[in-house]
Amino acid sequence: MTLPTGSTAPAGPVPGRTGAGGLRPWIRATGSAGRADRPAAPRAAVLFDRDGTLVHDVPYNGDPGAVRLVAGAAAAVAALRSAGVRVGVVSNQSGVARGLLTRGQVDAVNRRIDTLLGTIDVWAVCPHGPEDGCRCRKPAPGLVLAACRVLGVAPRRAVVIGDIGSDCAAAEAAGAFPVLVPGPVTRAEETAAARSVADDLAAAVRLALGRLLPAGRPS
Repeated sequence: MTLPTGSTAPAGPVPGRTGAGGLRPWIRATGSAGRADRPAAPRAAVLFDRDGTLVHDVPYNGDPGAVRLVAGAAAAVAALRSAGVRVGVVSNQSGVARGLLTRGQVDAVNRRIDTLLGTIDVWAVCPHGPEDGCRCRKPAPGLVLAACRVLGVAPRRAVVIGDIGSDCAAAEAAGAFPVLVPGPVTRAEETAAARSVADDLAAAVRLALGRLLPAGRPS
């Protein structure tokens, strides 16, 4: 799954479908993120959900101009980078399967977020619908596992931060640690069931760093 700088995993005639009829996510990674064998290979990563976590949720948004960061998003990402932790995004985008979005629109929105936050190390996007039976759509673990492979990080050394139960379930299924940041669409039962809950992104990143970089251990 290692990709050259700025590249995207190719899709066939059906979004995210391989020639053999299987379904896979779209991956876009920076060159440095894709080199797991480099001497300074990353040892830890935080993977964010996109809509409702890093940016305000605009249903099926294909307009970069409609992107608005959630309060604290820029500071949260900056704190992770300062600590030497890799940053990724794992995002369900079923609007593609529903015919409401194109790949180009999804990429344009993601690149706008790169502009606002600095380039994200890896984007892992599921373009499939709930009935497609893919293994990448959260709550399945595929997006988390794909992002970890690109970053050269074991899932147990990754934290997934999201705003709904499927984000947490995907983390658990992949062997990563989940942190729920409840938002407007979070259900009470999702909050009650979450292994770890944070009031905001700043608190979520503190939890992540405390787990990934215990005191006295180098990054």
